[in-house]
Amino acid sequence: MTTLSRRGFIGSSGLVLAGATAVSGRTAFAAVPEAPTMTEATTQAPLVPTTGPDYQPVATLNGWSLPWRMNGDWKEFHLVAEPVVREFAPGMKGYLWGYNGQSPGPTIEAVEGDKVRIYVTNKLPESTAVHWHGQRLPNGMDGVGGLTQPHIPPGKTFVYEFQLRRSGTYMYHPHSDEMVQMAMGMMGFFVVHPKDPAFRRVDRDFVFLLNAFDIEPGSYVPRVAEMTEFNMWCWNSRVFPGIDPLVVAKNDKVRIRFGNLTMTNHPIHMHGYEFKVSCTDGGWVDPAAAWDEVSIDCAVGQMRAFDFVADEPGDWAIHCHKSHHTMNAMGHSVKNYIGVNKKDLAKRIAKIAPGYMPMGSNGMGEMGSMEMPLPDNTLPMMTGFAQFGPVEMGGMFSVVKVREGLAKNDYKDPGWFKHPEGTVAFEYKGQKLAEAPREASPNSGVEASEWRVKDPRKPSLGPDGKPLPAAKKPHSNH
Repeated sequence: MTTLSRRGFIGSSGLVLAGATAVSGRTAFAAVPEAPTMTEATTQAPLVPTTGPDYQPVATLNGWSLPWRMNGDWKEFHLVAEPVVREFAPGMKGYLWGYNGQSPGPTIEAVEGDKVRIYVTNKLPESTAVHWHGQRLPNGMDGVGGLTQPHIPPGKTFVYEFQLRRSGTYMYHPHSDEMVQMAMGMMGFFVVHPKDPAFRRVDRDFVFLLNAFDIEPGSYVPRVAEMTEFNMWCWNSRVFPGIDPLVVAKNDKVRIRFGNLTMTNHPIHMHGYEFKVSCTDGGWVDPAAAWDEVSIDCAVGQMRAFDFVADEPGDWAIHCHKSHHTMNAMGHSVKNYIGVNKKDLAKRIAKIAPGYMPMGSNGMGEMGSMEMPLPDNTLPMMTGFAQFGPVEMGGMFSVVKVREGLAKNDYKDPGWFKHPEGTVAFEYKGQKLAEAPREASPNSGVEASEWRVKDPRKPSLGPDGKPLPAAKKPHSNH
């Protein structure tokens, strides 16, 4: 890990400690483990266990796993809730809140049966608490501020202690001023590996969280009160082309886990494969009950995992199938000019704004290859190029890159897929094709017309060329 602080865990005498509930004097808490930090936004190699039970560690998309230390029979972690700067993709950053230098925070990995002790230090300007989503634990360790514990004040450190009673796919997030803190990016993944290393084992295991922000063009801080009109649809607070590929060796058994902390559901679709849903935050899916899918919906607050065997080499898209969720910085007031003739309007505008180019008459795809002036710290709606040109995507989109000959722990981007000869769609240049048969449309009685931009300052004209009377407004006081 390149920028991860891993000098070893040391005591920190300046921290003030308090338990999430009473700790009954079981531990002196004489020393607190160091809190590693990471500011780099690239996927780090999995944190392979060197002691204790064996397991296949996860690879966090554009993230990393939190190191831990053993203290007796307790596995100890240290989270720091703090303001962070997160790059969504090259050209745009957000001023967010997160953990240990990033949003989302680092992934916590442990093993079924482990006794975990998690120190949480609050460096935010307000109180916080941490809820361990989906875990079975004592009520006083559940992390709901005011209900199961006191809120963690700024500058204080609380301790959570519980034993991991079941393996599976979980997450952590605040339950203290939740609307603000989750909208600012506070969340993280929590994976509990099976006690039996052979249970449902895979060769590569990827994790990421689905989150969303509303950030005005040219600004850096999310609008925390937004409920519906988000413009940055993210995986681990990253958007395409800033989301790393999921790199896989041919014939690997692969698991992809994700959790949804946005305000809407997301049907996640992977090209090239069918897969089986293997796990949710409710537990493992019985193999006999699993079914083949190519898309799986994930509702708000849910987690899903699916497994497949990577036996088809290539660059396979994986994305949310809500089309607006594969766009960046999307304005919700954009007008639809498809089919509109704007030639006359463009000529008039070009007289006062030389170089003006009308767009949108033929769809929005042209935006994917054009460099247009944008406010600072703003991404275009469509961005990112691949070997054949602009991808015309953004937001929740990445690529599963399946390659032959990769080493077991090689997660480096292998570049674009080299297609075998004759396996890429191509332009037809043969004899002219006959017209495709089609049914005649019923006669509507209305003559075809060309759409034109309407100047609102000029009255609408009737068939006789005279102005039509203005339409009456239903409410004269509006």
